[in-house]
Amino acid sequence: MSKSYKALFLSTLFLSTLISISSYSWLGMWLGLEINLLSIIPLMQNAKSILSAEAAVKYFIVQAIASTIILMSIILMMMKINLTTNISSQTTFLMAMNSSLLTKMGMAPFHFWFPEVMEGLDWMNCLLILTWQKIAPMILLMYNMKFIMFTSMIILIAMVISGVMAMNQVSLRKILAYSSINHMGWMISTMMIMETVWMYYFLIYSVISINLVMIFKTLKTFFINQLYQAMNLNIMTKMFFMMNFLSLSGIPPFLGFLPKWLTIQVMVQNKMILLPTIMIIFTLVMVFIYLRITLSSLLMNINENNWTTSVTLTKFKSFFMALFNFFTISSLIIITVTVNIL
Repeated sequence: MSKSYKALFLSTLFLSTLISISSYSWLGMWLGLEINLLSIIPLMQNAKSILSAEAAVKYFIVQAIASTIILMSIILMMMKINLTTNISSQTTFLMAMNSSLLTKMGMAPFHFWFPEVMEGLDWMNCLLILTWQKIAPMILLMYNMKFIMFTSMIILIAMVISGVMAMNQVSLRKILAYSSINHMGWMISTMMIMETVWMYYFLIYSVISINLVMIFKTLKTFFINQLYQAMNLNIMTKMFFMMNFLSLSGIPPFLGFLPKWLTIQVMVQNKMILLPTIMIIFTLVMVFIYLRITLSSLLMNINENNWTTSVTLTKFKSFFMALFNFFTISSLIIITVTVNIL
């Protein structure tokens, strides 16, 4: 009975995102974002974790400041106040609103709060922030995607920061946070050209994130050294983790390669050559980080015993989770083979 409040706040969390993206006015959009913020704060509270209260306060302060800037931008746009003579005031206010939306989703260079908040949360809350909490700011950013130069600079900064900052991390939650910043750079580049590709990208990224978070939650791991120890007990879990992690990096023939493939194709068709080239180069740094973790988990099997490997799904609790992992990992191969046969 004590956990019943979570169902209430979770339902308002989902409804607030729908209110925000389907509103006809900027005020309705802001209202949806505020309900969303007030819904997730109680969900972040965890009696077992000391850092959850700190993470909730950090999240609340940053999101409240971003919401204030959004509301101020809306009011100034409606009042049609001219700040300067050289630059249109509407452009200035729209850029301020876009920057606030980027702050809300944890996009670089407004990402300062994102890894720190992730570090203090449990895996289910991390999953919410990595996936669902990105929907409303991204779609609202899509509505006023008018500044190509500004957006391109944001994408390039995200690629550089995510690669450099994730290099020496040992926390899995921080690695996933910087990985999310990298993927958001790709998603925003698709939003400039074709919204359908963004939807495909976000869905596939969400599915892979769900797989990884479920594995980490089941194994109760938060750091890389814990991960290596947990992987030694189970061959099947190790293989699922490796394939999901490689899929997150976008290496073919895994499912994560498909949205990046579509993104590059759409951008090249729209005569954008330089931006995807730079994005690919900087994404290779993240691929190196993924490969370093997966290869280490593959090779570090010193404590592995022969009699523990026969119990393949003890850590997964159910056959459904293993099946779900298998289909999401191999779906790109299945689709390619099916299309070629037909």
